[in-house]
Amino acid sequence: MTAVPIENVRNFAIIAHIDHGKSTLADRLIQLTGGLPEREMVEQVLDSMDIERERGITIKAQTVRLSYRARDGKDYVLNLIDTPGHVDFAYEVNRSLAACEGSLLVVDASQGVEAQTLANVYQAIDNNHEIVPVLNKIDLPAAEPAKVKQQIEDVIGLDASHAVEISAKTGLNVPEVLEAIVTRLPPPKGDRDAPLKALLVDSWYDAYLGVIVLIRIVDGTLKPHQRIRLMGTHASYEIDRVGVFTPKMQDAEVLGPGEIGFLTASIKEVADTRVGDTITDERKPVAEPLPGFRPAIPVVFCGLFPADAADFEALRAAVSRLRLNDASFTYEMETSAALGFGFRCGFLGLLHLEIVQERLEREFNLNLIATAPSVIYKMRLTNGEEIEIHNPVDMPDVVRIAEIREPWIRATILTPDEYLGGVLKLCQDRRGEQADLNYVGSRAMVIYDLPLNEVVFDFYDRLKSVSKGYASFDYHLTDFRPADLVKMSILVNGEPVDALSMLVHKARAEVRGRAMCEKLKELIPPHMFQIPIQAAIGAKIIARETVRALRKDVTAKCYGGDVTRKRKLLDKQKEGKKRMRQFGKVEIPQEAFIAALKVDV
Repeated sequence: MTAVPIENVRNFAIIAHIDHGKSTLADRLIQLTGGLPEREMVEQVLDSMDIERERGITIKAQTVRLSYRARDGKDYVLNLIDTPGHVDFAYEVNRSLAACEGSLLVVDASQGVEAQTLANVYQAIDNNHEIVPVLNKIDLPAAEPAKVKQQIEDVIGLDASHAVEISAKTGLNVPEVLEAIVTRLPPPKGDRDAPLKALLVDSWYDAYLGVIVLIRIVDGTLKPHQRIRLMGTHASYEIDRVGVFTPKMQDAEVLGPGEIGFLTASIKEVADTRVGDTITDERKPVAEPLPGFRPAIPVVFCGLFPADAADFEALRAAVSRLRLNDASFTYEMETSAALGFGFRCGFLGLLHLEIVQERLEREFNLNLIATAPSVIYKMRLTNGEEIEIHNPVDMPDVVRIAEIREPWIRATILTPDEYLGGVLKLCQDRRGEQADLNYVGSRAMVIYDLPLNEVVFDFYDRLKSVSKGYASFDYHLTDFRPADLVKMSILVNGEPVDALSMLVHKARAEVRGRAMCEKLKELIPPHMFQIPIQAAIGAKIIARETVRALRKDVTAKCYGGDVTRKRKLLDKQKEGKKRMRQFGKVEIPQEAFIAALKVDV
């Protein structure tokens, strides 16, 4: 593999809202530049996980190096990064953009600008990117290129007069995208003779090679057998091999400034390679590390327990293996009176939670129970101590708490005008505060401040329901605000079920408690004794339902005779049921946990 002059290198990311055609455009670019032979081409070639293909979404950002001979006769090297579109994986977009100088902004010509389009564009602008707008799906009957160009100019403020109009599915006009990349995006800057300075973009575990590190070289060169140091962890390693993805792994003799490639150095754990760290030469280190980018911080927490307690060790092995390839997923051990041993896990959002749970069940053949998702609460105690709570069960005694603060988000929702009323009502019901409302063509753009606690469970599903699937939603954390929150416990047969306890706003506690008890009444099967289901705040019961007992007809054998005979048998049965209720154990089915948490209030 020959070295390429830095002015002939282009590093770019493909950014867009979910389902606007990023991965399909990446397929066409790989096909046109001959990155893979025709027989090896499959749809969404960069989406390597089964779960990505099934759901039709990108979860991990993927990199590929393409060789392209432009119309001016020069040979160019294009480093393409295909990024996810979902709000939960915004950290993948963030680190991909830091490795590039330009972006292709893909907008669906029939759907127009969506919430995630805006979020990703603003991230690209923050990274000083040159942006080339690309209108995709112009072959659809509903496509309105002129209208969408106007939208891009009005909403984002980008000049869309030279936007490339394509159909990534059919390949129509895709060669123009390649020309736009080499003519309109800037080459990287860097000094080949300076000491090595490289940005650690991503890392994942390979069973044969150890940790594979994806890097973007800023200055200097990288060769096999060179000794490097990670400036964040101060660890030193000797490089085994360096190379690039074409999209297959291909070894290289040297990587120079501006190039994106990989290195392996017998690193054993992904946790040792922090994303955003700076890699330098051990003998000639640089003085200042690169600014890097903000680490992924989990915002949603939930407990994962094996349905069968005997599977705990298998779950322990599975979460530690999954953590090897997903540094944004955190876990620590916890125990529950109702569910036994399990793990308290941190996620970037509900889709991330769902993906991790599905991967654990599918790849490791586990049957899991997930508890109610919760967020981080900050508490100031009466003695002045500040603590963070991830799990409602750990909440200290109410008399010791001086103040509880909960996380708030700034949400951007784009919706067609006819569904605006339903969307505003949904936000108001979730304790939202409207910050802004304006129009983007025929669609309304609503900006709301909302408590993350109210969004974290089923807000996205409800939003899709009230807007018939047309609304798009994006959010980012803003701050922590004081809140009047109380811990609501659910008691089944007098025993608290810690997996169902949650922190709720005082004003909504009673409604939430009543809905929860009604749901559990439907879900818990009848036992031989009566089961009371109660929602409580401290010692005060705020809602109650009763599951009726299964009843055996003990008087069936009495034909006539004195009524006292029947009475005696019924009293005996009553005593037995009372004793059973004292010592009986209520079996709560697994689906009851999930369904009870989806109560719609």
